[in-house]
Amino acid sequence: MFRSILVLVFWQVYNTTRSPSVVRIPSSRPSSIMRLIFLVLSFVVTVLGAATYSNVTEDIYPRAGTFQNAIKTKDGSDPFMVYHEGFYYLTTTTWSNIQITHATTINGLKTATPKVVWTDSTASRCCSLWAPEIHFVNGSWYIYYSAGTAKTSDNQRLHALKGSSNIIWDSTWTFASEIMIPNHDVWSIDGTLLVHSTGTYLVYSSFDGPDQCLWIAKLTSPTTVGNTVKISTPTHDWEKVGASVNEGPAFLYRNGRTFMTYSASSCTGTGYKLGLIELTGSDPMNPSSWTKSPNPVFQTANGNFQPGHNGFFLSPSNEIYNVYHANTVTPGRCDGSRYTNVQPVNFRSDGTPDFGEPRPLSENIPEPS
Repeated sequence: MFRSILVLVFWQVYNTTRSPSVVRIPSSRPSSIMRLIFLVLSFVVTVLGAATYSNVTEDIYPRAGTFQNAIKTKDGSDPFMVYHEGFYYLTTTTWSNIQITHATTINGLKTATPKVVWTDSTASRCCSLWAPEIHFVNGSWYIYYSAGTAKTSDNQRLHALKGSSNIIWDSTWTFASEIMIPNHDVWSIDGTLLVHSTGTYLVYSSFDGPDQCLWIAKLTSPTTVGNTVKISTPTHDWEKVGASVNEGPAFLYRNGRTFMTYSASSCTGTGYKLGLIELTGSDPMNPSSWTKSPNPVFQTANGNFQPGHNGFFLSPSNEIYNVYHANTVTPGRCDGSRYTNVQPVNFRSDGTPDFGEPRPLSENIPEPS
């Protein structure tokens, strides 16, 4: 920008000396004046432009082919992303409706205009629309989310919308069904899907007494499930900071292995973070098939407080990325002030995911390839 302004100034002065609409300077003067202007502008570009311009582009704005977090600064909670047909699609919790944002780059999501795809006036599911996720099931796109009644979050249940098109952005979304849990029809949130050789499963968060746990039920259709089984209960101290919570499950698949991250502890405290569970057995409905890591795998760092409720998506070249929300303050807040971040996932020599730590918001991260 700085150099562009100097070039425009030079061009304007040059045109002024030659324009027929202004008084002409005698013919012996323009060449001398122009040489002087050129020398002055060259000096300014060299001395000031090289220092000031490079600092601005590298320290404040992302370089071409990179992006900087946050991707979404308002209503950035509970993010989910998917890449399809040349576009990245982002959904987050906006409380009053469901919105989709799309762009051809991660950086483009920051300025793209969201599309409101669903609002609901039905009393049982009108409000507190949380954690929408877009999944392709049996040849159609579905949005899974939780919602409940007005003025309280005590009546949350799982629901699904169905898209009309194979192109997410072009879809008209209609209400498909509440997802009824036959043997555990209670408060339920954060539904996601596990794709396994034995079928597709709904994994979500619900209570067992005072504990908010993770549960699994096999899909019998995109919007119906069989009986549910509890597969994770908060047992470690770091899962019980402020409240005993396991929520926000998300699945990562690599080299034949299946990992599930989840968010632990209360989102209003200082302990919200990610844990990790691996599916080590052959039957996802058997609680003993799941092995929980003893320590958290992703937590507060670099000014990103209480990171959690994440998702995973694949780049065009099948790189795995982590999308998550974080707070600017601690203790954390469970509201629309949380923002959305994206960063790549690495892997250790033993094949387990290495999430690192939340990266500084000023860091230039390469766009996925």
